[in-house]
Amino acid sequence: MVNSSELSAIVLAGGKSSRMGQDKALIPVHGVPLLQQVYHIAQNCAGIVYIVTPWPERYENLLLPDCEFIREIPLPGETLPHGPLVGFAQGLTKVQTDWVLLLACDLPRLRAEVLQDWITKLGSVDDDAIAALAHHPKGWQPLCGFYHRRCLPYLLEFINKGGRSFQQWLEQKSVEVLPLPELEMLFNCNTPEDLTLENHRR
Repeated sequence: MVNSSELSAIVLAGGKSSRMGQDKALIPVHGVPLLQQVYHIAQNCAGIVYIVTPWPERYENLLLPDCEFIREIPLPGETLPHGPLVGFAQGLTKVQTDWVLLLACDLPRLRAEVLQDWITKLGSVDDDAIAALAHHPKGWQPLCGFYHRRCLPYLLEFINKGGRSFQQWLEQKSVEVLPLPELEMLFNCNTPEDLTLENHRR
């Protein structure tokens, strides 16, 4: 049985937000910035929460109690942003717990009770599995799920060989499937149209 004190969380806030036209992490949905919403859900699930971002100073004025920022840095010969896989790897090197909850910052429909139910299943995950994630016909849902710290050497090896795709990396290893009660929980707020749709929901 894994409890929240034995769990860390990483929230990724390093994307270009090119389709949105402004930083998604700072956009208010129902009056609360997206990053702040996701952070508080992560806090309900994990003993420590890290935010991985190239720009910690952007978010210092948000209500993020006890937050630990990890500054994402460019890889040799590359410029930021280089995608969520690299940001996750840089965050994971700081994690001390066996399991880490990984969340994107643009998930306004996250439900803490679903994540907490998933946590109860981590104790029975196979010893060779590197992650426990929801799955749908298009593939894994890598930015809302759990990773075991044992995945770090494989992750760094994949990145050092030029890999940047979560899906390609996950295809190479054993991953436990988590039950997803409703797909809409993983709705991403990527565009102004998505934002309008979300702000009109009740």
